[in-house]
This record gives sequence, C-alpha cells and structure tokens, in this order.
Amino acid sequence: MDVADGLTIRVPGDKSITQRALILGAMAAGESRIGAAPRAADPVATALALRGLGVPIDGLDGPATTPLRIGGVGLRGWQQPRSPLDLRNSGTGARLLAGALAAQPLPVVLSGDESLSRRPMGRIAAPLRRMGATVEYLGRDGVLPMRVTGGALRTIRHDGSVASAQVKSAILLAAVGAGVPVEVREPRRSRDHSERMLEAMGVRVREGWRDGAWAVRIDEPPARLAPLQMDVPGDFSSAAFFLAWAALAGTRPLTIRDVGLNATRTGLLPVLARMGAEVEAVGGGAAGGEPAGDLLVGAPGSGLRGVEVGGGEVTGMIDEIPVLAVLAARADGETRITGAAELRVKESDRLAALAVNLRRIGVDVEELPDGLVIEGTRRPLAGRVECFHDHRIAMAFGVLSGAPDCDILVDDPGVADVSFPGFWRLLARLTDEAGGPEHLPSAARRSGRAPGEPARSTVVAIDGSAGAGKSTTAAAVASRLGFRHLDSGAIYRAVTLGLMDSEVGSEAVERVTPDELEALAVEVRWTDAGMGIRIRGKPVPEKALRAERVTAMVSRVSAVPAVRDHLLELQRAAVRPPGLVAEGRDMGTVVFPAADVKVYLDADPRERARRRILQRGESDPTPEEIEAEAARLGMRDRTDSSRKVAPLLMAADAHLINTTGMKPRSQTDAIVKLAIRAACGRQPSRRSGESD
Repeated sequence: MDVADGLTIRVPGDKSITQRALILGAMAAGESRIGAAPRAADPVATALALRGLGVPIDGLDGPATTPLRIGGVGLRGWQQPRSPLDLRNSGTGARLLAGALAAQPLPVVLSGDESLSRRPMGRIAAPLRRMGATVEYLGRDGVLPMRVTGGALRTIRHDGSVASAQVKSAILLAAVGAGVPVEVREPRRSRDHSERMLEAMGVRVREGWRDGAWAVRIDEPPARLAPLQMDVPGDFSSAAFFLAWAALAGTRPLTIRDVGLNATRTGLLPVLARMGAEVEAVGGGAAGGEPAGDLLVGAPGSGLRGVEVGGGEVTGMIDEIPVLAVLAARADGETRITGAAELRVKESDRLAALAVNLRRIGVDVEELPDGLVIEGTRRPLAGRVECFHDHRIAMAFGVLSGAPDCDILVDDPGVADVSFPGFWRLLARLTDEAGGPEHLPSAARRSGRAPGEPARSTVVAIDGSAGAGKSTTAAAVASRLGFRHLDSGAIYRAVTLGLMDSEVGSEAVERVTPDELEALAVEVRWTDAGMGIRIRGKPVPEKALRAERVTAMVSRVSAVPAVRDHLLELQRAAVRPPGLVAEGRDMGTVVFPAADVKVYLDADPRERARRRILQRGESDPTPEEIEAEAARLGMRDRTDSSRKVAPLLMAADAHLINTTGMKPRSQTDAIVKLAIRAACGRQPSRRSGESD
C-alpha cells in the first residue's frame, strides 16, 4: 500500500491494558513502570481506587509521556480504605478490582456513578462467592454499590455461558492473589490481556480448546509476581474510529502508529476487508506480552459493501460494533449484526442507542434482540444524536459527521474523554489536512444546512471579572464540546513578552507602532494539545508567559489601541468548525460581537479573591488576606471598566452567570447547554442575573 502522501496519527494507549497493568502492578513485589498509559477517566478512576487501598502510584497527574510508577505491595498487602472506592464509570476497573479484592482479607465497598450503578455485577459476584469471598449488594440487587470481603479462597472450575474477559480476569486475579489453582471455560475465546500480562509477571497460564470450550488454567500460582516494565500500545478500539473515518471521508491514505494488534481485539479488520476497505496491519514488536504495530488505510475507492457479522466474530470486535454500525449506514446494501446482546449492558444499551440515532438521521434500521439490521444509504444524513452518556456512541457518530453529505450534531461530545481525551481535536486536524471544509466534522453545525453551504462554526464568548473562573471554565467547555479554546490572555502575554525583549522595551510600549508589532510575527498554532503561541517562529513556553515581569506589564500592553487592533484578526482567525470557546474581557463586545452564545461570569468579590489566592498556590487565606485581595480586584475591575480601549463590559445579549457557590462542573454544564441549543438553531433564553 502506497502511503507516501498519507496522513499519520497516534491514538491514546489501550485503557483495558492500562487498568490491568495498574491492578497487577499493585499486586506485584516491587516497582512497576508503565509507559504511554492514557490519563483517560477510566484508568484514572482505577488508579485512584488503588491509591485508596494504600498502593503508591506516581505520575498520574502528568501527561501520557510520563510513565506511571506503581509501588507493588505484594499479593495480599492492600490496606483497608477509609471510604468506598469510587470507580466512576469504569466497568473494567470495578469488575477486575472485585476479583483482586476477593483475595484480600478486607471488607471493601465498590461504588460508581449513575451509569456504572446500572450495570450488572452478578456474573462477577457468583464465581467469587463460589471461591469463598463474601459479596453483598448494598442497594439494589445485582449492581453497585457492593461490598467485597475476601480472604482464604478455594479452587473452582468456572463454566461461563458467554465469553467475558472481565469475568475471566476477575477469577484469575482472585486465584493468583489467594494462591489457589483455577480453571475458566468459555464458549468462545475472549480477549486475553490478563493472561499475557500474568505470564510476563511469572505466572504459567495454560490455555486452549478442550471439550468444545476455550479453557484457561492456572495450576500453580506463584508466591509473588514480578514487577511489570512495559509501554502500553495504542488502543485498537480508539484506532477503529479513525479506520472508519478514513474509509468514509478520507481523501488520502492514513497510518496509525503503534497500535495494539492482539488477535482477540482486532476482529474488525477482516470485516472491514469484506466491506471493501483497504486496511493493512504491519507488526512492529511486543510489550508486556502484547503485540503492536501500525495500521495502514488506503484512500476509499468505489464504496463500502454491506456485510453479515455474527457468532464468534462479534467477540473479537464487541467494542467496535458502534463503528461498524455507522460504516453500515454508508455501505451499499444491508448489514446484519447478530450475537451482540452484551451491548445492552454497556455504558448504555448500545443496540438501542444505535438504532434510535440512526433512525433520527435518516437510516433504515431494524433492532434485533441481539443485534441490528442496517440498510445503507447514499442520501444526505442530518439530525441531532443523543450519546446516552456513552463515549463510543459519541465518537462513532462524530466520525459519521465527518463524512460527505452528513450534517450531524452530537449532543454531548465531551463524554469522549472517558476513553479518548483530545478525540475531537484530532478528528478536526485530520479533516483539515485531508481536504478542506467540505470534509469538516459537523458535530456542532446548525441542523438543516443547505447542500454546498460552508460548514458552520459555533462561537461561545466568555467574558467576566477577574477570579470569576473564565479560564478554567472555558477550557472545560471547549473540551466537552470538542471546540478550540482561545485563551486571549495568553496572546496578550506573548505580545508583552515580545515587546519587552525587543527594541521597544518596557518604557515605550504605549508608543508601539504597527510595524513594530508586525515584526514580532505573533502566530497561534493549533495542535492536539490545544493552543500554542510563537513569536518570530519560535514557541513561547508557558513558564515564560507566566513570569512575574510579564504579569506586571501585561495590563499596560493590553490597553494600547494599536496592540488590540493588531490582535483582532488573529483572534477571529481561530474560528473553525465545529466551534470556538473564546475567553477574555471583550470577547462578546468587540472580538466576537456576533457570537452564538455570550456569557458573562461574575462572583462575590471575596469569593473571587479567595480563588485568586489559591490559584497562586498559597494556603487557605485568612479573612484579612481575602479582604486585601478583594480590594485589589475591585480596583482592577474599576480601572478595566472605565478604560477607553475595550472596557470590561457585559454585552447586552450576554447570559450573566454568578459563580459564587457554584461548582466548576455546574458552570461548565450551564454553558455547554447554551452552546448545544445554539448549535441546534434554537435561541437560548436570556435571564440576566441567574444561571441557565
């Protein structure tokens, strides 16, 4: 396959592998090092739960390039946690931890969010009880919260009615932790990440077909586990969304680097081949027993064909069924999916969610008890889809929104962060590089766009007083919506730094000329990591922007008319589909007077003062310190409100949100709701003085 003129990306590390590495690393004797571990919501929830059990884990707050270091405490060295362990929305974390806890002589309560608390735990609880652990439901029968009390266990042979890697892994972890033999039999082979990792840590695992079932046995569990030293390969399930994007909308070949190629996970590849997509896997190596390599996708040819998928084939692609469903919507003929009943008890009922949303955008679909029958179409597809708080539903329809003649709004794009932080930025970058506006994703376009009309961007302008939460709230809103985040303050700081280090100097900034500003060559670069600023072609480090000398001067520079005029078009040029969240002090009045949503954040002066002090890294402030800071903020607000150039004002059509007493999540939720209404073409009501 010729990929010389192609695109190249990487996807986050595999979260299923990461969560197993975290738990097994905690059970090991000594320090494990896990490189390329994603900081998505599910692995973070599992890591925090392990910390609650007394396991040291370093590097969790760093980027994925920083390895996680896990201080293993041995097979039965976990400590009694002070409170229930909140696994948030991580079903893998909850079920595997339940198995590992079955060997610990501790009563531990596992809990989760509303979605996880609806997902069944009975298939885990039953074999663990047979082994001798006590499992008690503390609310409704069969779901979290539940208490697991472990200790000495006995050996069992478990015959599963369905192939489930989570059930199998929970039993294996319990057996290894307790030091007892065990055998797990399944009607089909499920993913084998746990077995591979256990073998890398010194456990002899026997597996193979016996009497019509796939059997996994551990006959002699060792007295200790060797620490893990591995790099997590890219998540095949995450890569699958971009395999689909390339098949649907790509105009150039695509290479996805360093993806996990475990045969129990790559069942989508032969299905893509049958549909007519040109996909090639090129092996590269292995880590922690896991094979990895590159995935190469050719530019789409004559179109996709409908296929039939069922039986054992579904086991190896259970998480990719949403991807298959959106591909089927654009394939010629009928696609029939059966044997996927397990999807009804994921983060959502994925079969129902797919059927409902496909119908909403104009696709004929029949919902089966264990699958879907989808009739592909070339008709334009348009409408608003509901994610049902499910990351895979959001990303699947996000990919479809990037296909030609598709105008689709995803109602909660931010849910993708559960497994793939940065998904929307990567999708937007790819579509930019692939062929221009006609291929841009329409996750926030106005429904009903006429054929040929340029893709529409939704602009959210957030202004407000100092300390009201503009920066953190704007960043969170942009992440949830998959929009760009324009930090105007960082741009003004960069200009200030550039002027101070140029011939203009600190004393003459008020007299700076347009030519002198032009000579700075200020440039905003957008990457998967967000907004970066360059001066004269060189990146400006964040540390330099936050230097005290810049902080002391930026207010003077930002009040210079020539500076504000010079930066106006630079800021406006940041707008591109699906949208932009811009924050500052004149976003809604000067920079984006026609913004779709305008928000003005304010808070009680003392609350703003308290936040500012904490933001500087100082300890809990005294009342006197708060009063002094509040006075300084009040003086700054009066100065900013009365200055002649771009004064601090609330736009007449802005939504006033008083953030005093509001949690950051509530602020974000309120603005996201306004943005989604605007993207759908509905004008939000404006009620000055209250939060929407």
